[in-house]
Amino acid sequence: MNSPLRTLSAYIHVPYCSVRCGYCDFNTYTGSELRGAKRSDFVQHVGLEIAHARRELSATSDDRTLDTVFFGGGTPTILPASDIAAVLDLLRDSFGFSADAEITVEANPDTVDREYFDALRASGVTRVSLGMQSSVPHVLRTLDRTHDPVRIPGLVEQARASGVAVSVDVIYGTPGESIDDWQRTLDALGDLQLDHVSAYALIVEDGTALARKIKRGEIAAPDPDLHAEMYELADERFELMGLSWYEVSNWSRSIETQSRHNLAYWRNHDWWGFGAGAHSHIGDRRWWNIKHPAAYGQAVSRGVSPQLGEEVPTEAQRSLEHTMLGLRIREGIPLSMLTPRARLKVAELISTGLLDGIAAIEGTGRLTLRGRLLADTVIRALTD
Repeated sequence: MNSPLRTLSAYIHVPYCSVRCGYCDFNTYTGSELRGAKRSDFVQHVGLEIAHARRELSATSDDRTLDTVFFGGGTPTILPASDIAAVLDLLRDSFGFSADAEITVEANPDTVDREYFDALRASGVTRVSLGMQSSVPHVLRTLDRTHDPVRIPGLVEQARASGVAVSVDVIYGTPGESIDDWQRTLDALGDLQLDHVSAYALIVEDGTALARKIKRGEIAAPDPDLHAEMYELADERFELMGLSWYEVSNWSRSIETQSRHNLAYWRNHDWWGFGAGAHSHIGDRRWWNIKHPAAYGQAVSRGVSPQLGEEVPTEAQRSLEHTMLGLRIREGIPLSMLTPRARLKVAELISTGLLDGIAAIEGTGRLTLRGRLLADTVIRALTD
């Protein structure tokens, strides 16, 4: 369990939002949905789970320090910066951090300023992931995002001035978003001179407000062909900005500016997820927490694990995981890990432009640009 090849990470889920975005199906709650849970109890409750995790790992002689920490949500920056600092202190005291630990906080533009960034940096945060989503007002309105895109350049500069590295998240393929709209967002990203960008295709999740509007015919469903065109345009523009893809939805200026936390997920390393609804992955175990913050808080306050369910994947399931996750990243997968039947399909995937032929000669399965657009097709071919 203490293999130096497997890092240990912490994910902290902050399940609070001031407004629920219409496309979001994450485990988040606005004030009216908390039903007895209080944001002011967040540090105490997560602290109890941190203590539980330390006891559990110590019992297996797992003494690894944390290589990465990621605060996600929800809206982590809806909390006072002092709460984030307090959680980091608890993690530091319980686990310790590696000498070059990467500590990231997702940031909503409505909730941060120079003072907040200064406080994050003082607490040990090294990186923020700023949710820009789009620079076009009508696209932001469709997404129910309330921030003013004009503020984004100033926030990026304020974070940098505080000594915090900046990544920016954007979404493409929003209903009503044209290629010209997407071009405007890419132009805005180019002006920011970023070291890291995450660009995600909008997925309409069942049960969301956006899905209901589409079902009622109030807005059009996203166009998959337009998604593909937007992705290709983004990849071209990011390359011109000096950013190269290292995961299907992520581009960075160098290896040093890649998200080590997200790479830990894609490389199937270990992480403990803290907070309501958080998921964890340690060794062969996978488990997930109680979803509602009130029930989660009641569990940890009673001194019991907030775990709601767990699973131990079979060998076949683990092999599928490694293939699915490994193909998403530029380093790809060793073709030797495929079954003999799957290896027979490699030549066809190369001939159809989905796998890189030169990489395959060297023993690696790596997606081409077209392969990234059709990643699910490649995965099915190599795992059926």
